[in-house]
Amino acid sequence: MKLPLPPPDPTGLLSKLQPETLARLIEIPQTAGAGRYLHWDELRHRAPPEGFTLEEWWLSIWLGRAPAFKPLPLLDNRGQSFRFAMPEPVQIHLHHIDRDAAGQIRAPVGAPIHENRERYLLHSLIEEAITSSQLEGASTTRRVAEAMLREGRRPRDRSEAMIFNNYATMAHIRSLRNEPFTPERILELHRMLTADTLDDPADAGRLRHSDDVRVVDNRTGTVLHEPPHWEELPARLERLCAFANADEHAEPFVHPVVRAILLHFMIGYDHPFVDGNGRTARALFYWAMARSGYWLMEFLSISQFLRQAPAQYVTAYLHTETDNGDTTYFVLHQLDIIRKAIEALYAYLARKTHEQKDAERLLASAPALRSRLNHRQVTLLTHALRNPGEAYRVSAHQQYHSVVYQTARTDLIDLEALGFLERFKQGAAFVFYAPADLKERIERAARG
Repeated sequence: MKLPLPPPDPTGLLSKLQPETLARLIEIPQTAGAGRYLHWDELRHRAPPEGFTLEEWWLSIWLGRAPAFKPLPLLDNRGQSFRFAMPEPVQIHLHHIDRDAAGQIRAPVGAPIHENRERYLLHSLIEEAITSSQLEGASTTRRVAEAMLREGRRPRDRSEAMIFNNYATMAHIRSLRNEPFTPERILELHRMLTADTLDDPADAGRLRHSDDVRVVDNRTGTVLHEPPHWEELPARLERLCAFANADEHAEPFVHPVVRAILLHFMIGYDHPFVDGNGRTARALFYWAMARSGYWLMEFLSISQFLRQAPAQYVTAYLHTETDNGDTTYFVLHQLDIIRKAIEALYAYLARKTHEQKDAERLLASAPALRSRLNHRQVTLLTHALRNPGEAYRVSAHQQYHSVVYQTARTDLIDLEALGFLERFKQGAAFVFYAPADLKERIERAARG
């Protein structure tokens, strides 16, 4: 990855302009860049408005942005304040997130998500745990990782430990929703996230104590970012917690979603830990969103979208750092990620509703059979119809539906008795498998 070129110095450009040229610059509409919040490194590849140079076009954009900037109580590694703005794209994103993530979401058929809260929450926790860990090098396959988490099995290697820790930490954050941020709690989250995954176990839950940590492009060896000196980290963490705990009366006002994003940004920027900074940053983001009442975030995974385009994630940081600490670039990137995660949840709800209806239609053709099945068994059969040969364990079924062990065991044994599952001994426990001809078995049961 190449470092983005920093913008031309606006003060130098201003000193060279004639008054009449400056007047014309001010009149260039800000929509000349298609309404996007472009960095100089992107702008320089575009055609400027007719009659202007690229540098003059950038200066007109800077003149439009400068009055809107607000300084933050967060500092870069030179001791300068980061800043942010609220351009129209930010406001549009926040409008949609306020509407969709802090209110009541309903499935397409009108049933509140709360009716199946634990099932949807487990899905999101697993998705976030897996993809967040994969962003930082975990290599376990999704199928193996998901089975481990659903069954509650202990991790077998470092990659599995990263995913297991992330899952446990995300679940723990639910209990912190009303708690203030403190350095001690952040260190504890880091310890939970990195237990049994670091070269030196003592680094778990401990700030780094050297300047050996750098952000490097692994392919080219290019140093992308040098974090602040390690001796500054305790004070910087205290400052970050004060910012996280500030109320709506603090100056400047920072929208709660923007504040959560900036917490994410600062952990990545400061890189206060030897490893696990990204996982910690995303955990703090979820914590901040939960504290501000954005309950829907419990059901979303942002890491799956960060993983789809990791270069854009890094570029958002670099654009901020190379444009005098303008965090608006990173804020816009993360707002877009949140919107995508919300849309994915809606799509997931619609898909699950459709699958459920398909299974219920199939089962409804045999009323006597349908009356014997509870909603947990219907859910399992829905999944099994799409995954022939899938293995089901009592412990995983128990956790997925938040029922006691005996209830989960009875569900699976009843399905076995109906011929919809097959039971085999595996170690000390039984495993139930969905037969390849499950649909035909259900159809035969419906006919007979």
